Amino acid sequence: MTEAVQKTYLDHLREDRRYAAMVGLGFSSGMPFMLVYVTQSAWLSEARVPLQLIGLMSWLTFAYKLKFLWAPLLDQFDAPILSRLLGRRRGWIVASQIGVALTLAGVAFGDPGARLWWTILFSAALGVAGATQDIVIDGWRINAAPLEKQPLMGSFAEMGYRVGNLAAGAGALYLADRFGWRAAYLCMAALMAPGMISALAAPEPAIDLVAARHSERPGLAAAIWAPIKELFTRLGPLAVPVLLLIAGFRMPGYLTGAMAMPLFKSLHFSDSEIATVTKIFGFGIAMAGVFACSWLVPRIGLMSSMLLGTVAASAAHLSLAWLAGHGGEFWAFAFAVGVEAFAASFATIVLITFMSSLSKAEFAGSQYSLMTSLCAMPGFFLAGFSGLIVEKTGFVLFFQLTSLIGLPVALLCFWLWRHHREAFSLHHAPGAPMEH
Repeated sequence: MTEAVQKTYLDHLREDRRYAAMVGLGFSSGMPFMLVYVTQSAWLSEARVPLQLIGLMSWLTFAYKLKFLWAPLLDQFDAPILSRLLGRRRGWIVASQIGVALTLAGVAFGDPGARLWWTILFSAALGVAGATQDIVIDGWRINAAPLEKQPLMGSFAEMGYRVGNLAAGAGALYLADRFGWRAAYLCMAALMAPGMISALAAPEPAIDLVAARHSERPGLAAAIWAPIKELFTRLGPLAVPVLLLIAGFRMPGYLTGAMAMPLFKSLHFSDSEIATVTKIFGFGIAMAGVFACSWLVPRIGLMSSMLLGTVAASAAHLSLAWLAGHGGEFWAFAFAVGVEAFAASFATIVLITFMSSLSKAEFAGSQYSLMTSLCAMPGFFLAGFSGLIVEKTGFVLFFQLTSLIGLPVALLCFWLWRHHREAFSLHHAPGAPMEH
């Protein structure tokens, strides 16, 4: 048993400031996405913005799907002034956090009922700033700790991220109900402070300090193409199956997420019951999945955990199919949400670790962003048709079908596990060529 496994989470937080910084950075990363559209949609509804326009404004989150386009620039170039003071990674982190805070303040001083263009402008800018923050935080996480510590780094990031989601979701709604939307968004801007403090306290990765001193500044086209070329060259013949695995790994989750809330409302659960089960109870269960994954990966290996994660996450959707057919008992609701939340959080951490293992230090932010965009795109587009499918099939068959989507992904994962597990072990250097 390794020393990392024997220690408790509190031991790690006390002994290594990288983990504590990761919690704070995860918190600031978890806030903007909710505030671009999900939480703001309640404000738009209150302002009587037409439903068609509210739906179209969900596209403001598209920056998160396209972040791979400018991620290479953040890997190769410094942030003005801040990078000279803090290093390239931390300089960009603080710059993006300032951008998030300023755009949140911009949204706060808008009025979607009277000046919708103002809200759209600052919300779009918020999406870009939030996506930029994700790029540089992921790059810092990958380079700040060795691969064998990435399950713990991912777990601490997920802890902070989910608390940030709570603050930007339930917290912002509570503040808006009590003090108004302007105060709520200004408070959210102020809550970027813990992330900035974490960025200032975090160590700049040594490999980035060396790279910043000795690297040449590439041209724009070279900066964008270099990480893609390096990833495909290193993976070799495994590039296609690996990227297909990433693209399909969370696809069932995106489809399920789009129709979960309509299912709960169709079963006549109240808003308070949904909030209690999905936000409070579900948060605790999801954290249990995070802890279980970081505990298990060092014991059974990365590819074994990937196989377990994809099977569990897909099969867990059967709990929602069971709920749809079983009826509206509260205990059944809590059970189904708990099963799905545990499996989804477990799968998320193991996927984060897997993608981190594939990212070379020099291109950490851009390669990881490319893979997260690849992971999100298929499910993001298919989720748009989920309502049409439910109208034809009903909820029970819909969730049964989404669980079956995970079958070919599990078979692909099994093939990689059987024939190439050593190439994806926690002790395989990210920059080393894959063994075929």
